[in-house]
Amino acid sequence: MHSRTLARLASISAHARRAALPSCSKPMSTAIPPDNPLSQPLNFATSPVPKRNPLGEQRHIKTAAALIIGDEILNGKTLDRNSNYFARFCFEHGIQLKRIEVIADDESEIIEASRRMVQTYDFVVTSGGIGPTHDDITYASLAKSFDQGLAYHEETLARMKESSKHRPWILQQSEEQRMARKRMALFPDAAEVFFVASDIWVPVVRLQEKLCIFPGIPSLFQKMLDNLKPFLPLPPEEERPLRLQVFTTMPESSIAPFLTDLQKRVQPEGIRIGSYPVIQKGVYVSLIGANRDRVHTLGVEVEREVQGRVVSEAEAEAKRQLGCQ
Repeated sequence: MHSRTLARLASISAHARRAALPSCSKPMSTAIPPDNPLSQPLNFATSPVPKRNPLGEQRHIKTAAALIIGDEILNGKTLDRNSNYFARFCFEHGIQLKRIEVIADDESEIIEASRRMVQTYDFVVTSGGIGPTHDDITYASLAKSFDQGLAYHEETLARMKESSKHRPWILQQSEEQRMARKRMALFPDAAEVFFVASDIWVPVVRLQEKLCIFPGIPSLFQKMLDNLKPFLPLPPEEERPLRLQVFTTMPESSIAPFLTDLQKRVQPEGIRIGSYPVIQKGVYVSLIGANRDRVHTLGVEVEREVQGRVVSEAEAEAKRQLGCQ
């Protein structure tokens, strides 16, 4: 589970623990507990990138979905950050994120959702449920979903052991505790296994050439997703959309008629218009489209009509964070 796995996988990557926190969150302590002495940094070999395109020659990912697994997400104990990061990843790489689902630690729900998503979308990720406890059932449920057995992955076991050899509590574990830890390397037996980071022992496990299984810990999810890029048939640069943002201090209701008319005019061109208010500050008008010249031209029109100005992504994010305070 997202929160329980955090405690048990803390040794995976020192770098991953320092990954950027999401907006409107307070920094977490990076202090090393007494039973976690400093050791040499991990430096595992990463997996070679397969030459074969899993979607077929000349094809690339167009659609995606995320399956967030965990009772603790649904009961409010843990804040899901991974779906937002995945949404940004998809937008930046020209992938249409079509669906995000949050489901319980329930085998039947995992099976139903994973089958449906794999049949519908080009790229599916799961997050959570791959720890050592009784309710970490993602690997086992997905194996059933795609009619596979389970088998220990020897290289993952070896990396797990190497990453923990300097931790005193390892030697104190009972056989039952060691077997629980080994569950984190018990994968569907027909899965592809990609080691994508030299300092993380946990691999990305891929099923049906589409579905990639990730840990729920945000820092690990983010780093492993970014490092997975060479393994994915991503859209070419020219097919990735441009997002232009115009900020105005006018009330949203005052610019609504213009934006409604604008969306009707540009919808046939595949350009999307959105408005996003920041309380007591103003409104961001967003223009998204693959035709960059056309989006810039429309940006000039929007600036004039809403008495605003184009702002950078960095400035928009900074203002958004201020709005969270």
